[in-house]
Amino acid sequence: MFVDLLIKNAKIFNSTYRKFYDGYLSVLDGRIYHALSGEPPDHIEAKEVIDAGGRHVVPGLIDIHMHIESSMVTPIPFGSYLCTRGVTTVVAEPHEIANVKGMEAIRAMLKAGEGADIDIFFGVSSSVPSTDETLETTGGVIGEAELRELLQEPTAVCLGEVMNTRAVIEAGDNPTKRMIRLTQELAPHLPIEGHCPRIVGEDLVRYVYMGVDSTHTEHTLDETAQRYFAGMFIELQRKTLTPDISAHVIENDLFEMTALVTDDVMTDRLVREGHLEAIVVQAMEQGFTPEQAIYCATATPATRMRLHDRGRLRPGLLADIVILDDLRRFQVHKTIKSGRLAYDADVGYTPPLPKKTFPESFYHTMQLITPTAADFTVPCEAPGPVKVRAIEVKPDRTQTPAQIVEVPVKDGKLDWQSAGLKLALCFERHGKTKGGRGVGFMTGTTIQRGAVATSYAHDHHNLLVVGANPADMEQAAKWVIEAGGGMACVENGKLLGSVALPVAGLLSEEPVTEVAAGIDAVTKAMEDLGYENNCPIMSLCTTTLPVTPELKLTDKGLVDVMNGKIVPLIVE
Repeated sequence: MFVDLLIKNAKIFNSTYRKFYDGYLSVLDGRIYHALSGEPPDHIEAKEVIDAGGRHVVPGLIDIHMHIESSMVTPIPFGSYLCTRGVTTVVAEPHEIANVKGMEAIRAMLKAGEGADIDIFFGVSSSVPSTDETLETTGGVIGEAELRELLQEPTAVCLGEVMNTRAVIEAGDNPTKRMIRLTQELAPHLPIEGHCPRIVGEDLVRYVYMGVDSTHTEHTLDETAQRYFAGMFIELQRKTLTPDISAHVIENDLFEMTALVTDDVMTDRLVREGHLEAIVVQAMEQGFTPEQAIYCATATPATRMRLHDRGRLRPGLLADIVILDDLRRFQVHKTIKSGRLAYDADVGYTPPLPKKTFPESFYHTMQLITPTAADFTVPCEAPGPVKVRAIEVKPDRTQTPAQIVEVPVKDGKLDWQSAGLKLALCFERHGKTKGGRGVGFMTGTTIQRGAVATSYAHDHHNLLVVGANPADMEQAAKWVIEAGGGMACVENGKLLGSVALPVAGLLSEEPVTEVAAGIDAVTKAMEDLGYENNCPIMSLCTTTLPVTPELKLTDKGLVDVMNGKIVPLIVE
């Protein structure tokens, strides 16, 4: 018997029994042939033999809910780096870049991912924009016509997260419901991914009844239990894999309805803390056995996405194999993708250096005039103090409550600085409204000095500038625009930290480690300026997301998320 690869002297994970056993694996034409216990018989001849030295061998990890754009690098450097972490398959939902360039962006992401070292499937974006044109302006829109076309793509494996929860459960017809129905009609085999924070009871029943049967968002234990009881598939990420929820999964043997996912992992955390393997380790630290944690990062996600050719080590499936130096730390020794060695710790990691993997127009998406210091003032005709709405930044979450703050009026302008507020402006940068902007204020644990600007602002990705003074806000905005997109922190006219994201204002083609250094610099600068949060950049970049509670800012103005409407800055 001739095979391409033989792995012997291994502790092999069997997904059916959820156990490791001493045995051997062989690979033929990119697929697993043998996966048996004991020693390989003499009649097996292999082109290459790997002696695992008693190491644990598991299937390649599968992340079924994530966004490549969150890493801020393009698919090729991203996929190459993931091999070092034992991840061999992802289901990427590209709604971030689709909000910038629509259908063209999804096509470009698919094309750019063709040379990656991992398999990149995608969820068809259902929420571009996340709300509608009355609440935010995006560069692209994915509607029913685009959905029809994208559902025909061979790498489309689900309808991406349905973010407009309110639209799903409200009475009457709307675009979100039509997107769901169209998917059920044209691709009834595809799962429909959800995004449903807070809702319980009758609203939750309605949500699941409409066909959206998974969630990855933050919930209490009671809310999570309600979702499991309703038959929802639960995708646990770092912030939702809490000790009480982990105990509930273990106690009730809910592994078949549970997958471990990453959702959003920025490049600095990717390098410093890891990717999906870090969630596997976290699960083990919270009581999952290694077998249970690995099962929820391989077999169950594969089943959820109907990827029946992977996720287990058995004959006939893709030879996506990870050999571990340390099981409980999930330290990768070798990663084999489709039978080919993709990463070897003994050799080390050499990052690819792709250039211009996107159409030229993707490098010119900052379509706005650079604001001046005069733009960072707020006129007010009222003679005396007024009450304004302010977005409160919290140190431990991305949800932002609304606060009412009294602000003096001086020389026909709001004297927001004396009120202890920070000014926030969201400039439309896609060239759709020619100068559209939303104005808001921030309080809480946001920056206390200087300014920060970003073109990475969920999900519309307009230009967000937050600051303590107009001069620094002007400089931060100017840097981001001239860089073609990115993030910048400024104090007293000095650039403290920055990262350029010239592809659609969201991504870099530089190596993961280099982009991570830039993200680290921005994070440190934000913290030095007083920003307090467990992830300052994510906190900042979701203050513009009009589907997560409570008060958000878009180019249209302040959004009352729970009621789905624009509210005035000044409270009458």
